[in-house]
Amino acid sequence: MIRIKDLAVTYQSQGTKYTVLKDINLELGAGETCAIIGPSGCGKSTLLKILAGIIKGFEGTVEINGQPVMPHKQKIGFIPQNYGLLLWKNVYQNILLGVKIKKEKEADVKESLEVLLQQLGLTGLENRYPRELSGGQQQRVALARSFLLKPDLLLMDEPFSALDAMTREEIQNVYLQTWKKNSISTILVTHHVEEAVYLGQKIVLLTGSPGTVSKVIDNPLFGVEGIRSRQEFFRLCLEIRKMIKEDWEK
Repeated sequence: MIRIKDLAVTYQSQGTKYTVLKDINLELGAGETCAIIGPSGCGKSTLLKILAGIIKGFEGTVEINGQPVMPHKQKIGFIPQNYGLLLWKNVYQNILLGVKIKKEKEADVKESLEVLLQQLGLTGLENRYPRELSGGQQQRVALARSFLLKPDLLLMDEPFSALDAMTREEIQNVYLQTWKKNSISTILVTHHVEEAVYLGQKIVLLTGSPGTVSKVIDNPLFGVEGIRSRQEFFRLCLEIRKMIKEDWEK
């Protein structure tokens, strides 16, 4: 379980204090996915960096499975916008990077790795380097690396934003299918309402700076087969857009 209580983050620059996040309260059950939407500058990336253990200066409580964020003890996967692949390592080496950092043995994860390669359509690409892959293939490698780690929490910072519309939908489907077989707690930052409705069991709306939680929506459409083409999908997207517009205009 992920638990955030009364989180606040303040920066100081040239003698002036700036509050980036304020009164953030959120709980995410084990294996749940959460999509976060908010305007630019509302602290979405800051929130992910706190959950990743990169930013330590904050007020309030942030816990992963009942413990404070401790990256050296916990497994936290992070997929940035540029996928975070090392250009000098091939697909196989990039996928193994996370488990090697955690000092796990390659032999112990070999079977899981082979399954992920098949699930993500990467079989046969193991010896290629990132520059030899399409954007969609690079994204699949980043997903394979994160799922192989079997993290306590997977953080995704607009990971599909660099892909064209058709590839984005394809990789969203790939992520969801892989998630269903692994059930990893995931927090996804996105600017796309449709993406949030498709991938988030919970959808969190943040206000403008300082970012605070405006609404938490329990998504009734998550995981419904063929939901993208149904009227209720479009209705929920329109309702969320209306909520966002009302919030951001305040």
